[in-house]
Amino acid sequence: MKTLKLIPILLCIFMLNVASMCSSDDNSSSSNVAQTQVIATASSGTWRVTLYNDSGTVKTSNFTGYNFTFAASNSITATNGTNTYTGTWSVSDSNSNDDTINDLNFNIAFSTPVNFADLTDDWNIQSRTDTKIEFIDVSGGNGGTDYLTFEKN
Repeated sequence: MKTLKLIPILLCIFMLNVASMCSSDDNSSSSNVAQTQVIATASSGTWRVTLYNDSGTVKTSNFTGYNFTFAASNSITATNGTNTYTGTWSVSDSNSNDDTINDLNFNIAFSTPVNFADLTDDWNIQSRTDTKIEFIDVSGGNGGTDYLTFEKN
């Protein structure tokens, strides 16, 4: 009689274990899709900065006339026909597990000149279309908020 009562309990425990194994909370596939979309968008064509707001000071004119190319090799090139500056870029998961584009960081790094080095940051993506990507960065140090917008040429 005790054996008969034990069988349903063991069956329930087994079913709970199977259910937990089948419902793995793998958010990486959604995040990977968003990451792939952002990379594909950025690496298609050339872009221009249409807004750079550094903690309330608009500095968009520092990038007037420059075309930015995000290459598949994670290199970024900015050129105005006379000057060319190179840096690196990448898209990474910020691990907040919300499976949206806002879960990604768009990393830009330029070492020179100073104006371009100002773009060096791990930007949060606010929005993305095929022709426009908007970023935001809230500084941990001074609490300022920076905005950066690239639009496709």
